[in-house]
Amino acid sequence: MAADPVKIDSQGSKGPDRTVAAQAKITYKSTGTSPGGGTVTSVDPNWTPPPCWYAPEWKAGEFAKFRDRLYFTARHDPGAPQDALKDMSDENRAYAKDNYNIDKEKEGMWWGAQFSPDATVAEQAKCLDPPFWVENGEIPDVPNAISPEILAELAYNQIKVPGTKVSLAPDGPSKVNLPTWAWLDKGDFKPVSVTASLDAPGLHIEATTVAKPVALSIKPGTEDATLHPASGKCEMNDDDSIGEPYAKGKSKQKPPCGVTYQRSSGDGTFDLQATATWEITWTGTGGAGGKLPDGEYGNDQPVTVEEIQSINR
Repeated sequence: MAADPVKIDSQGSKGPDRTVAAQAKITYKSTGTSPGGGTVTSVDPNWTPPPCWYAPEWKAGEFAKFRDRLYFTARHDPGAPQDALKDMSDENRAYAKDNYNIDKEKEGMWWGAQFSPDATVAEQAKCLDPPFWVENGEIPDVPNAISPEILAELAYNQIKVPGTKVSLAPDGPSKVNLPTWAWLDKGDFKPVSVTASLDAPGLHIEATTVAKPVALSIKPGTEDATLHPASGKCEMNDDDSIGEPYAKGKSKQKPPCGVTYQRSSGDGTFDLQATATWEITWTGTGGAGGKLPDGEYGNDQPVTVEEIQSINR
């Protein structure tokens, strides 16, 4: 990034100096989060939150100062490409024809590209348009202009869900060929939401993205085991719990959610992996809404499995 300050800064918020700006920043508000856990990962490997978007960035006077400072910095950079300097100079002359719209200071703002903190240089290429003027309260009809859907997708990346450490029984080490029951109580799983909003003169856009737990998948940590159910996917119960707590007298019954180990873990343990699936939906300004790819988050927990001790007489 530092090797190409002219190119990056002329496009948006990745440049070295954005101090002259009234940038409309996106704010996030979460509900339903709890300590621990982490960020959900999309089950669709081809889906990622937007790396860049266009949003209100400068008032007219701020934009004029920004462009002057940008060109001054580039002119005094011995490594700045001459063709980039010429393009910047031409752009400044074009903006200056209308005096950067300073006479319309209260009527609109200059929009520019903004970027996700982890956007790659290649992803930044999706937002190459130079800054453009937009009247207050309007959303330009250009690709990647900020919208409720973009806000919903950005909110997706802010969702923090609880961990998935399941209760296991019977108590103590699991036994070979005896079912181990697994469950999550009703209070352990509940929806989590994040609202992303952006405010600028005459403009308010927001979207709320909701993650709702729908299932728990179990992997026993060894191939020598039988899952219950066979798919390893335990669905939510009507009361929003998963599985069923173990009760005395059920040691030989098949649990609705659990695993039967077929060999001992020896001197070590098996890493049982419990991964929750979260259904992701969103609603936004103007009645917009829809679905986003399901998310997943899981934890590993060690399980000791012992042989059943028998006494020969």
